[in-house]
Amino acid sequence: MKFAFCTCVQIGLSCMEAIYSAHGKIDLIISLPDEKAVNKSGRIFVDDFAAKHNISVVKSGHVNDEQVIQALKEHDIDWLYIIGWSQIASKEVLNAANKGAIGAHPTLLPQGRGRAAIPWAIIKGLDKTGVTFFKMDEGVDTGLVLGQEVIPIEKNETATTLYEKVNKAHEDLISDLHPKLERDIIKGEKQDEEKATYWEGRKPEDGELKRSMTVEKVDRLVRATTKPYPGAFIMDSEKKIIIWSGTPGKHEDASMELEFRDGIYSVLDHEVSE
Repeated sequence: MKFAFCTCVQIGLSCMEAIYSAHGKIDLIISLPDEKAVNKSGRIFVDDFAAKHNISVVKSGHVNDEQVIQALKEHDIDWLYIIGWSQIASKEVLNAANKGAIGAHPTLLPQGRGRAAIPWAIIKGLDKTGVTFFKMDEGVDTGLVLGQEVIPIEKNETATTLYEKVNKAHEDLISDLHPKLERDIIKGEKQDEEKATYWEGRKPEDGELKRSMTVEKVDRLVRATTKPYPGAFIMDSEKKIIIWSGTPGKHEDASMELEFRDGIYSVLDHEVSE
């Protein structure tokens, strides 16, 4: 079996490292050009990893570009992993690999299809989420489930800690899945469409804190949008105050206290952006 990997974020790099730790091999890496999406959350560069393992690299602005399709065909790729990549792959790309493409999504599909899965899990106050590996089709997160791992969400979970848990779940799942793909013994399970839910994409401006919000909503938004994401913020005249961490109520270590609809939110870590 020959494998290609399309990624530009840390979770994808962690998956590739897990494949090699399990004595697997990758024949082609697809990633973004160095100058594109430099500020993307979790963005990494694949060059060092590729050089270490003597892997061919194609850098393209879009996964559906002709050079990607041709590279997959020229390398006679059987399976294409697309992990940590926000662009939707076309039917032509999915068919360019002999056996198909595999995606990963940080929810327990079919729940939470769509975007911004880590922030939404915290904003929605869920007590658990997970990671799902699936065979990609032309839908969004709709293909056959190849493996899942449940991740509990703690009361004070942040995007930082949940991202780490999601990263580890990716490593665990791909370490189990990749050898099965090599032996061609993998089977998929159809998703239950009646249980499907969709989460919308989020933009940096969605992190703005409003004085009319409850302290509980503020706390969730701060925890959900902290690093590696752009952060929650409040506007003070012309200044943008980015809040990386805080706690409901008064706190002796507060760097500032903000008043919202039903109480005080103590800021523990912030920065000012002009």
